[in-house]
Amino acid sequence: MSGQHSLVWQGIAAADPDRTAVVGADGRTWTYGQLTRDAAGLARALQDHGVRPGDRLAILLYNRPEFLIAVYACLATGIIPAPLNYRIRSADLAQLLADSQASALVAPDSLGEVVDGALELLASPPVLIRVEDTPGRPAGGATTDREPDSRTVLCWDQAVNRDGSLPPSPPEDAELWIYTGGTTGRPKAARWVASDLFASQLFSTYTVLGLEPPGDVAGAVAAAMDARTPHVVTLPLAPFIHGTALTVSLSTLVLGGTVLTTDSPRLDAEAAVRLAGERGATRLVVAGDAVAIPVLDAADRLGLRLGHVTSVYSSGMRFSPETKRRFHEQGEVSIVDLLATTEGGGFAVTQTDGADDLPGRPRLFPTAVVLDEGLNEVQDRVGALGILASHGALPRGYHGDERKTAETFPMIRGKQHVVPGDWVRVLEDRHIEFLGRGSSVVNTGGEKVYPQEVEEALLSHPSVLDAVVVGLPDARFGEIVAAAVAVQDATPATAILDHAASRLAGYKKPRHVMVRPVLDRSPQGKLNLAQLRQDMTRDREAQGRTP
Repeated sequence: MSGQHSLVWQGIAAADPDRTAVVGADGRTWTYGQLTRDAAGLARALQDHGVRPGDRLAILLYNRPEFLIAVYACLATGIIPAPLNYRIRSADLAQLLADSQASALVAPDSLGEVVDGALELLASPPVLIRVEDTPGRPAGGATTDREPDSRTVLCWDQAVNRDGSLPPSPPEDAELWIYTGGTTGRPKAARWVASDLFASQLFSTYTVLGLEPPGDVAGAVAAAMDARTPHVVTLPLAPFIHGTALTVSLSTLVLGGTVLTTDSPRLDAEAAVRLAGERGATRLVVAGDAVAIPVLDAADRLGLRLGHVTSVYSSGMRFSPETKRRFHEQGEVSIVDLLATTEGGGFAVTQTDGADDLPGRPRLFPTAVVLDEGLNEVQDRVGALGILASHGALPRGYHGDERKTAETFPMIRGKQHVVPGDWVRVLEDRHIEFLGRGSSVVNTGGEKVYPQEVEEALLSHPSVLDAVVVGLPDARFGEIVAAAVAVQDATPATAILDHAASRLAGYKKPRHVMVRPVLDRSPQGKLNLAQLRQDMTRDREAQGRTP
């Protein structure tokens, strides 16, 4: 299907302008008509300040309605939306603004200190559009006593209230940039052509609901208007900078559904449970156990059930069968657990429609393949080991990094693939077992150890909340298997090691465990592995052990 999100949204706004599109945490509602008018006003404000198609609008926002309005305005006009991590320091923000060459930035007043510090580091700061979320700050003004120099600062309300209109069709090469989590280095922007991103979502938009994907934009609008299409009310509990939370929300609007926003920088599990009940959320977007467990625990504490929820989406994080079972016990809930990356969309999905389907196994999407070390396809050979790849709708590559683009998006037998480096074992009927990222495979004494298996063994201990496994240098074995775990009590490392050892072959068991109350993950669920290895090395040395 050819098309783009903004075209469908404009079609829905024309057909049913009073349909509810977005609801903020304070209860304020945007209909599809109002969402379109605000997007048109923002587009006009950007154009009035010299922002043109192909220029970048950096979006530094929590899960707020303004985030979706900004994306809408960009996709419709060809301005490129570039969401950024709101949990970074001024120096990091300045680096990302420079990397993206942002012409404008949307940011909340509550991040004013970070934003002002970043803009002071830039020779040519972008136009700043301030979203007022902090009472008492001057509208559209600076948040410090320092003079903002030559900066152009707009208030969000002043921007969206301008008279404007969206073009009848966006540029064919309109893009959306999604920054990687920066697990092994600085974040990189994956450059998605908007129409390709739209095409890559057809399965998660339509097929999982039992709907036939439409053939064109008119068909998508008709499907949204069709009374037989389920009315989806999505509550994203992972941040929009987590690709799945954003893309599932965009898909919800393509279906003519409603997106609920929390407007908060951090998960408030009890507030989320109340919001889901009060607003009738039918779909939750979580980031595996890290979000799901606090939400389920909050529901138990409050004595509430997530009775309206019929589907739960997750990707990129461990989502254990035990946690999924708790969701299934809430009612008739379908769980869609995606194996996906920023660079390639979805590779496989584990879908369970009830507790009897657990634990479930990921099944490859039609465009996904498994490649051996000779780059031969082996997804039909049960028992084969290989790396995941896909040749479906793909990004153009990374912004400003041709070398990494060539590595991650190679041409294989005349067809471009994305190969993020994830190792899997082939099972029957296109099912796979995920083993881990190739760059994180530990080579210890000539044996390969896949972190996923060791992490699962550690996480099976009742006190372990989170775990990550890496290799640390070792004079004898080359590398040893080492783990960092977050525990909920005073369980000693020896008890965790003994527990894992009872479930693993000898060469796979961790030789060192660093215990912490929490592992510092980004909003995307990522860890800074370089920093983590340094911390684990120091922890090992503090115990009198040397490489």
